[in-house]
Amino acid sequence: MASTTTPAPNGIVLIDKPQGFTSHDAVARIRRLAGTRKVGHAGTLDPMATGLLILGLGPSTRLLTFIVGLSKEYIATIRLGSSSTTDDAEGDLLGFAPQAQLSRVTDELIAEGIVPLTGEIEQVPSTVSAIKVGGKRAYALARAGETVELKARAVTIHAFDVVNITRGKDEEGRGFIDVQVRVECSSGTYIRALARDLGYSLGVGGHLTMLRRTRIGSFHVTDAHDLEKLESAPELLSPADVARGIFPAVDLNETQALELSQGKKVLLEGFPDSKDPVAAIGPEDRLVGLVTVKKNQTRVVVNFPTETESSSLS
Repeated sequence: MASTTTPAPNGIVLIDKPQGFTSHDAVARIRRLAGTRKVGHAGTLDPMATGLLILGLGPSTRLLTFIVGLSKEYIATIRLGSSSTTDDAEGDLLGFAPQAQLSRVTDELIAEGIVPLTGEIEQVPSTVSAIKVGGKRAYALARAGETVELKARAVTIHAFDVVNITRGKDEEGRGFIDVQVRVECSSGTYIRALARDLGYSLGVGGHLTMLRRTRIGSFHVTDAHDLEKLESAPELLSPADVARGIFPAVDLNETQALELSQGKKVLLEGFPDSKDPVAAIGPEDRLVGLVTVKKNQTRVVVNFPTETESSSLS
């Protein structure tokens, strides 16, 4: 019996996550289809949410840390007229605004309420979030009945645009206003919190009823694979191509690539200083590492080794 080695799956895959699936469900499915356990994701999507989820396989999981920090775009529906324990439709509703009060919320007032929630703002995350408090996740503490107080965090809302406004009544005759919005924001923004805060500012309560992530950085959901339709391992985006879409890049010769992969400094004559990561691309379009550059010398931020998987032949 002989043992052979083959390159382990290495790359990035864009997934369109359906409603009801957790981010872990998506990772588990790709692990099974790709035949590897080394799969991670860049930014969780709640089960209620749909849309773009970026997964990394093999050494490319090291890129996910940088992808997480990219700006994002969402399409969402905010229901005005009631708030919930989770700031979305998954939680218990906490009362309803009287119809007379809801009727006073005009389209113009909604637009005015959005203005203070645009630009650089201080946002208190939803208590049902993955933020750690005393070493425990906020959502775990909240579900255990403990009072959770989270500090406001600086986020940037680049765009908060109203797409459509619908007024109606639910099955029990209670009024509501559904506001469909498009939001472009920095990493770390909670769209549920925007819904909560808009409803609070208008005095009628608000929560999220639909959320779809459409973009992360330059990656779009229109280029993503439908998770439910995947029956075999999806084609992967190459680490080098993905890195070029995020960082400035420099091409290395074979000697430079070898030295950099060994953690050594490499001379890049004429390359400008950069405190931010630069993608170092070796021969055969291989992402060797991310580096910073000072006085034409590289310093390794992270390397991307070539990994193999063993198989037996009889």
